[in-house]
Amino acid sequence: IINLLLLLAKFHIHCSKFTHQNPLYIVYKKEVNWEKRILKSLNSMCTELGIPLARKRPVPEQKELTNKWNEMGTDEPGNADTHSLFFHSDILKVLVGLKNPNNERSDDLTVRSHWGLIQVSLNVRDIPQMREMYPELGLTYGQLGIDDHTHVPPGSHLFFCISVVVSEQDSAAAQQYSRQGCPTGLRAQLWSLILNTTNDPEDITHYEQLKARVIHHDLLVDNLIYKDVKLTASNDDYYFVFEDYLYQVLLCFSRDTAVLEHFNYNCATPPKSCIQSKSGSEQCAVVYPPNGVIPFHGFSMYVAPLCFLYNEPSKLYSVFREMYIRYFFRLHSISSHPSGTVSLCLQFERLLQTHLPQLFYHLREIGAQPLRIAFKWIVRAFSGYLSTDQLLLLWDRILGYDSLEIVAVLAAAVFVFRAENLMEVTSLASAEAVLADLSTLKVMPLLQIFLFATSV
Repeated sequence: IINLLLLLAKFHIHCSKFTHQNPLYIVYKKEVNWEKRILKSLNSMCTELGIPLARKRPVPEQKELTNKWNEMGTDEPGNADTHSLFFHSDILKVLVGLKNPNNERSDDLTVRSHWGLIQVSLNVRDIPQMREMYPELGLTYGQLGIDDHTHVPPGSHLFFCISVVVSEQDSAAAQQYSRQGCPTGLRAQLWSLILNTTNDPEDITHYEQLKARVIHHDLLVDNLIYKDVKLTASNDDYYFVFEDYLYQVLLCFSRDTAVLEHFNYNCATPPKSCIQSKSGSEQCAVVYPPNGVIPFHGFSMYVAPLCFLYNEPSKLYSVFREMYIRYFFRLHSISSHPSGTVSLCLQFERLLQTHLPQLFYHLREIGAQPLRIAFKWIVRAFSGYLSTDQLLLLWDRILGYDSLEIVAVLAAAVFVFRAENLMEVTSLASAEAVLADLSTLKVMPLLQIFLFATSV
């Protein structure tokens, strides 16, 4: 039944392309063009640098990598001339280029609808609908992230949830519990339950098989991974200590064909490239890299926060892979899904226009479109911008509600929080300066005040 539903969903997307003014078709077409552009860039890099897409490592190199597996951060691996194929700004350019002809003729749209950068009509929730969707974030509910020092008596709901999760391994209870935040000491266990990553012997064996593939074969995308870790996580005050873990996880991830599963419920298609056959006489088109995911600048920041929770590489890997195929892939794919990047950007703009139209208009008039500033937060789900403890509280709610929508809400809440200063800026640079440091922000008070403590 699930396979049939997935097939019908894909059929619906492909059929929509015959209606050229259908927003679904417009998004789908942009995704196709975006995929072609990335693949072309990858093949161009291969040609320019004279590096094959894939090669078998010589035996001495295999032995050296095996010996240095836990110390890869001490070297300068990869080709120094390698560069990121694309950045978050490149994705935003594609989104800004989405235009729906029906938008120009719709009687339902207000003037404000044309203020933002996203000009595609998709259904996104307004604030009253948000309050219905996220009741556990209400002011009358206790929140870890606000009420951290509250005593937990044996008869309380919180104590009951802990007992259920720990003793019965109840995934549904863990997800419900996560909506109000996870205690630091139980977060790793609760997330594993929600994601159904048990780290059983099969998972450990799978990880070791992926590790063997890394050791036996070198891929061009390995250079992209090395470069990204060096430029992002290694320069982050919170995450630089996890450099070795990041290499291990991301190199294994690139070889994992199980990741291709997410293309079953994604309008994107895995990239294919021509690789010389074993005989060397012919070339064949294969999915490349094997997991179908070409890393971009900042990709390693999807993994870095998880290193605070899991110190066993196989467990860390299993949790990251599941987080990616459930959530993170949507942040850099162009789709009309409610948790997709197009919807999240539109959600952010609509929320800010509703809450503070005067602020939105002011920023727009000085050339500081709010989305141009917020997009980097959204595409990384705030990783690298919030302090780690606050980021994990945000990700608690992503898992609890099985949705990335809360990321767009927080982005709008940050603008509202800094509204007084933003109303005084006169340029994009000064607006960016006001919002440059988010490391002191507290996630839960911002979300609660934005959704429940202000009139709409």
